[in-house]
Amino acid sequence: MTRKEPRVEEVDESELRVEKRPKEWAAGIPGVYHSMKPALEHMGVERTLKTVLKMNHKDGFDCPSCAWPDPNKRKTFEFCENGAKAVTWEATPVVISSDFWSEHSLSDLRSHSDYWLGMQGRLVEPVYKPAGEDHYRPVSWDEAFEIVGNKLKSLDSPDEAAFYTSGRTSNEAAFLYQLFARAYGTNNLPDCSNMCHESSGWAMGQTIGIGKATVTFDDYADADLIIVMGQNPGTNHPRMLTELEACKRSGGQIVAVNPLPEASLKRYKNPQLVRGVIGKGTEIADQFLQIRLGGDMALLQAVSKRVFEAEAKNPGTVLDHAFLEEHCEGLDELRDYLLTLDEATVLEATGLRTEEIDELAARYIAADKVIITWAMGITQQKKGVATIKEMINLLLLRGNMGKPGAGASPIRGHSNVQGDRTMGIWEQMPPVFMDALGKEFGFEPPREHGADAVESIRRMRDGKVKVLVALGGNLVAAISDTQVAEKAFENTDMTVQISIKLNRSHLVTGKEALILPCRGRTEIDRQATGVQFVSVEDTVCAVHPSWGSVEPVSENLLSEPAIISRLARATIDGKIDADWEGFEKDYDLIREHIAHVVEGCEDYNRKIRQDGGFILANGPRDSRTFNTPTGKAVLTVNDLEYLERPEGTLILQSLRAHDQWNTTIYGNNDRYRGIKKGRHVVFINPEDIAELGLKDGQNVDIHGVYDDGVQRVLRAYRVVSYPTARGCAASYYPEANVLVPLEEVAQGSNTPTSKQIIVRFEPSTHTAPSKHDAEATAQVPDAEPDGFPVAGTGVPVKEAEAANA
Repeated sequence: MTRKEPRVEEVDESELRVEKRPKEWAAGIPGVYHSMKPALEHMGVERTLKTVLKMNHKDGFDCPSCAWPDPNKRKTFEFCENGAKAVTWEATPVVISSDFWSEHSLSDLRSHSDYWLGMQGRLVEPVYKPAGEDHYRPVSWDEAFEIVGNKLKSLDSPDEAAFYTSGRTSNEAAFLYQLFARAYGTNNLPDCSNMCHESSGWAMGQTIGIGKATVTFDDYADADLIIVMGQNPGTNHPRMLTELEACKRSGGQIVAVNPLPEASLKRYKNPQLVRGVIGKGTEIADQFLQIRLGGDMALLQAVSKRVFEAEAKNPGTVLDHAFLEEHCEGLDELRDYLLTLDEATVLEATGLRTEEIDELAARYIAADKVIITWAMGITQQKKGVATIKEMINLLLLRGNMGKPGAGASPIRGHSNVQGDRTMGIWEQMPPVFMDALGKEFGFEPPREHGADAVESIRRMRDGKVKVLVALGGNLVAAISDTQVAEKAFENTDMTVQISIKLNRSHLVTGKEALILPCRGRTEIDRQATGVQFVSVEDTVCAVHPSWGSVEPVSENLLSEPAIISRLARATIDGKIDADWEGFEKDYDLIREHIAHVVEGCEDYNRKIRQDGGFILANGPRDSRTFNTPTGKAVLTVNDLEYLERPEGTLILQSLRAHDQWNTTIYGNNDRYRGIKKGRHVVFINPEDIAELGLKDGQNVDIHGVYDDGVQRVLRAYRVVSYPTARGCAASYYPEANVLVPLEEVAQGSNTPTSKQIIVRFEPSTHTAPSKHDAEATAQVPDAEPDGFPVAGTGVPVKEAEAANA
């Protein structure tokens, strides 16, 4: 197996450039350019056309990045810039050869950034690191499964293992994975949702009985008002901009609530429309509320208070009394609480003016159909659960639930994170699911709740979890408190990573470690019974098939369902009534069991083959029914709290650059914010810079301010003067995770509070690093112009494939 070397060198952060910021619009021709240039250079014309033109189409594959839904009528180009980058990343013809592992020790690899690691190419053979050694070595599949199976069978208790899941995992693989873990004997099923939308699930489940969006794709264009909170669609889910534009073109209004002004919420140039190519595009936000970090709860309470006050002035004209009486409870208690809300406290918490809040309330009261949509800017707050409950309160007051153009819309991050939860990837699935699972496979599943992501790290740190198996992802980089997480990984007996490309979690390992390479979603999946497809669920509960469109980069690769099935056979074969070998050969067999176990998936094989798949039932959306103890939606009273910063500190949030997806770094630029050739920056309001005695362009050390006696610091970060909310700052994820203590979590969801980090700054005596900074676990991407190595400087894909045969 030979390898075409990618042209990747570590960047020198001293070359970082800051241009005009922020940009005033998103997408347009530059979006097309930055989508296609790296794809064509890295994959070539043929492979590019076979992938991007099939992405998000009914006969193609689901985009491996975000979970934004697909329209019923698809366009030829049904992808965005970051989707194209994700496909280029996965479908690269560059592979890692066997000699790579002898040439590079783990110590050497840890000196490189995650960007450099990923750009080495696709993983194509299992590798194993024995205890006490510093190198992986290639092993056969049989040997790899035997090593893992023997280790799992040797543990004193099944709860000494944890089974992590990334949101890219298909429904079929997720169902098999949770079955494997529970048949093995544990509910330790941490997943990436624990770190992002867990707050949404808890808040919505406790108030309306379901933790999923109560809108459809078409509702966006039909809404009178969309309130966009705590998110940056232009980077995190760019196809959403098309539907926000559709809302505006239909006469709707949009309000953006965010600490930073983002280009995509100012103006959108749709590259598939003439006005987006040669015109000014579409103005998105009619009102921008630049809220302080953590002030969203106060804002929502203030708007709801104004709704009650407007109703009092004109009884019977503002509240939806019929809806509230028939479908809700808790109205009087909520009214009594909100009417005592102190306006001065609201203004202090939000950093807004009374007139701004009045304007938002007036827009809300005037609109008949309202959607509130949010992402991790909300969920990763200390009061994230309570804040989302306040969104539900506001929506319920005027009946904005269960009617066209209205509802609650959490925007899920990874492409099938919602489907994974539906399939049972949760450490505390309800009894009805566990009963059905046990009946279907003839065993008694464990009933004691397992460990989520944060708790799994605690147990690994404390020696209670000795084996971690990870189905995708990059947990050690994604989780908070990087230093603690790395020590927790190193404290285990074994870490097993099922992966497509190298990342940090392959290098910070247990005493033993394995990497099991798998096929990607873009690749054709041939099994004994023929070509297989998998299925996924998007953010609005639509379930649809996904078919690979290009040949796998290596015949040695196994699919995720095949790897899980073989792990199960090596560990628990015969323990339950499951045809693990049959599951690998024919995914229809997996779906037959899903149909018997998962509510809403009855007759799964037939429904998934319908045109475009099917939409799962949703009580609040479909029939205004609520799966709560009383059968009614619950208006809740939530005590207002907000984070007060000590003098000389700021509240920092982590966020993504435009050239990244979660912990995957595609490039070294963040063009909408004016950053080029670097990531070691901290965005600070110019007034705060002056108040703190800092200077724009100065290098500083960022210290986390907590009372646990632990020093958490990022070294040599450049101050970037930026129009953030006063008292607030921002820096890139996952580097900023080092500043967040493991114990700092959202109340009620255990999600890391990465949007409320108290920090102080000191002038730095350190130079900007050019490689991985071990102390801060900062990841320094390469300075490639468009984020991707040029495989042989534009070598045609056929030549590249031949060289890697």
